[in-house]
Amino acid sequence: MNLPNILTTIRFLLVPLFIYVFFSEAKESIIYATYIFILAGVTDVLDGYFARKYNLITKWGQAMDPLADKLMLITVLICFTIKNYLPILVIMIVGLKEILMILGGIFLYYKKDKIVIPANKFGKIATVSFYIAILYMAFKLPYSIIPISLAIIFALFALIKYILQFKELKQNTFI
Repeated sequence: MNLPNILTTIRFLLVPLFIYVFFSEAKESIIYATYIFILAGVTDVLDGYFARKYNLITKWGQAMDPLADKLMLITVLICFTIKNYLPILVIMIVGLKEILMILGGIFLYYKKDKIVIPANKFGKIATVSFYIAILYMAFKLPYSIIPISLAIIFALFALIKYILQFKELKQNTFI
């Protein structure tokens, strides 16, 4: 186990902690849960930095890092939907996108010599956009519809890019 993989594992552990704090009876539970979400984002940035800077990239990390990110994001969006901060349409769109990407990733990893499609720029922009949108909602800032709309648009662009890469890899590995 190396430092980036430890940070990814911590991010997995932050998911149930986020849920527990989010739904707790604490007066500022959503704010405290948002701090956990921010901590998860920091661990994501740090694990990527250390993995690249010190050449600590592993197949496990390439597969689990985006899975930890997706799990945290979906969890946060579901929680915000349950508390009526978000319309259910948001979680339906993002959930469908993430499920398709996870299934495609599992297929390529287990059926095609452990191939992992790296994150694309739209996916990274979407992730940052979702973080901004969640901060807007948690801190009740005005016009939160704008960052959430942008995040969904970038997420859809990321999905399209991913599908194109998936089709290309699938075709190239069959030939």
